[in-house]
Amino acid sequence: MIASYFINSPDNKIVQNTTTEILSRKNALAFHKTLKGYKSTPLVSLPGLARKYGVGNIYLKDESHRFGLNAFKALGAVFAIDQLLATNPHLQTFCTATDGNHGKAVAWGASLFGKKSVIYVPHDTTENRMKAIEAYGARVEKVNGNYDDACARAESMSNANGWQLVQDMAWQGYEEIPANIVAGYMSLFVEMEDTINTLPKAKIDVVFVQAGVGSFAAAAAFYYLNRYGGMRPKIVIVEPLEADAIFSSFVEGKVTTSKGNATTIMAGLNCGTPSLGAWDLLKSGVDVSLKIDDAFAREAMRELYYPVQGDQRVISGESGSAGLAGLMAIVREKELEAVKQALNINDQTNILLISTEGDTDKKVFEEVVGIRHK
Repeated sequence: MIASYFINSPDNKIVQNTTTEILSRKNALAFHKTLKGYKSTPLVSLPGLARKYGVGNIYLKDESHRFGLNAFKALGAVFAIDQLLATNPHLQTFCTATDGNHGKAVAWGASLFGKKSVIYVPHDTTENRMKAIEAYGARVEKVNGNYDDACARAESMSNANGWQLVQDMAWQGYEEIPANIVAGYMSLFVEMEDTINTLPKAKIDVVFVQAGVGSFAAAAAFYYLNRYGGMRPKIVIVEPLEADAIFSSFVEGKVTTSKGNATTIMAGLNCGTPSLGAWDLLKSGVDVSLKIDDAFAREAMRELYYPVQGDQRVISGESGSAGLAGLMAIVREKELEAVKQALNINDQTNILLISTEGDTDKKVFEEVVGIRHK
């Protein structure tokens, strides 16, 4: 199997809960604009790639330029830390579990406020990703287990040592902090309101968002539901074939742990269980859940690095390229024809992709694209 899908029937209604209440009243972008180094990340048009894959337009939001961290995760972590310190300025140490980018974001956010950080990572985290986190002053420890095991260790050690947990995954009793992280992610979509996220109708038809625990996808679902209601663009979630927590949850109709073997090149998406705070939004505002083989992600990285003549080069990592990988699979694979039809993808369709990271693991990136770059 190279891909599998679930076509959802969303009701386009925002369920009222802790997450949506916070998202309705928090303006993270106003805070982000106060930070040194803030700028809106580029929205790149790729007309050559659009022609190649038989769609109207492809727009790509390039998050490799975010605060010098090479990934979008900083938006969520720093906003959550700011909100925590506004309530308790005496907090000294922040802790989290991560596959890489979220941990680096927490370490960076803590350092901005002169605080410490302790980061736990799964057993298969690369040395390059660990060093990237340590560069911001964090203590990084590898656990003998997967992402869910790292989350459990971060929670237990935070409780034992009086550290503040800043996890991007919500569970019963732990929802406010992850909701603030989701609120931070929404800045990415608000930045596009003067270009493609126009009123009364968006200039895009289909949005592809990658998912690990689903917090970023939840930000997309809330943003488009809140802004456009039933007139919103269609949303597609893309996951690795063997780390399919969101897909499994759609199939089961409830929050469900992935049934895959957790082996994937898409390290940032290699999560076992969806965030409770994200699930209601995903059910209400997502049209398709798609899981794909790693081969599509590798090819998508190369497509963006070696652009069609006339297009701009985009350096997109294994997880960052997932949206394009999903589009490629839908357009090319006969097994996904029903998805193509459900999304009405044709030569007039306008597509939005989010490249959530650049070459955050340079060794892996260079191996995939087959070149060393400065």
